[in-house]
Amino acid sequence: MSRPLTFLGLESSCDDTAAAIVRLAPNGPAQILSSVVAGQTDLHAAFGGVVPEIAARAHAEKLDHCVEQALTQANLTLSGVDAIAVTAGPGLIGGVVSGVMCAKGLAAATGKPLYGVNHLAGHALTPRLTDDVPYPYLMLLVSGGHCQFLLVSGPDTFKRLGGTIDDAPGEAFDKVARLIALPQPGGPAIEQAAKSGDPRRFAFPRPLMDRPGCDMSFSGLKTAVLRARDAAVAAQSGLTLQDQADLAAGFQVAVVDVLAEKTRRAFALYPAAAPRTLCVAGGVAANGAIRLALETVSREHEANFVAPPLALCTDNAAMIAFAAAEQSQHRTPDDLSLSARPRWPLDQSQPAMLGSGKKGAKA
Repeated sequence: MSRPLTFLGLESSCDDTAAAIVRLAPNGPAQILSSVVAGQTDLHAAFGGVVPEIAARAHAEKLDHCVEQALTQANLTLSGVDAIAVTAGPGLIGGVVSGVMCAKGLAAATGKPLYGVNHLAGHALTPRLTDDVPYPYLMLLVSGGHCQFLLVSGPDTFKRLGGTIDDAPGEAFDKVARLIALPQPGGPAIEQAAKSGDPRRFAFPRPLMDRPGCDMSFSGLKTAVLRARDAAVAAQSGLTLQDQADLAAGFQVAVVDVLAEKTRRAFALYPAAAPRTLCVAGGVAANGAIRLALETVSREHEANFVAPPLALCTDNAAMIAFAAAEQSQHRTPDDLSLSARPRWPLDQSQPAMLGSGKKGAKA
């Protein structure tokens, strides 16, 4: 790369519509020139979770406005952008299609190169964007739909060391929040409730801790919370605020214990190169208790710990623009036949963790 590259990124894989502009210099850190995120929390609040059709329609309505705002904030026009990047999967297919079609339209109209980016790669490369972390590094990608340990050795080189065999932690947080009558999104609600709870009141399991390796499971933990809730309701004909707090605290500490122990095991598979770095990304990485536990594990292994700013943990387009800029040094652009992919494993050399359907491996 002989000159700075300026990429416009689009993200629409779930319930956040986002556009951002990132500039990658030949010899220096990346710069986020703008980042716009339009959330959909209010649209889905009455349904207790994300409704794919509502999300897709909102993306189609908001994408062009987000692009316009991102350009305005960066004091640029489309002519000042070198390439268009877009999340091409995995995700809710309607939302991914909305983003891909918008990006293809922009690329066709401007003649700019088009790069389809794996949403998970965006999260996995975020520590490079925020802290210029050198390769290789250990990444815990923990979000609403995914949970994986990855050894990141290059902008498109990812080795999966383990992951969840069922629910992702973010999904479990949302489901448990609904079980104990806390609002959505469940992650922040449970973290807040847990502050006044007793994590020792309920004896929740730590799934798969008795098995070797880095794989995780959170479905059984969710079921244990359901049973404890039902027992509490039956004992006193209802659920008190203290019950909610204690259930939230017990659930959260169980998730923290699992992630911490599995991270220790992932370090055993991390080459003893110096310096070693543990990075965390994804929406669940915003949880303070989880960050603290992972930072402790990093110190145990004399490794650096990198957690991006909270705004870059959740879905955003800056990570997509940056991932495309890094990958553009190693691959050619996509053409206008780029298609949306509901499933797109980062490490395609490994068997699917969550099974394969007609459309391919899920994760």
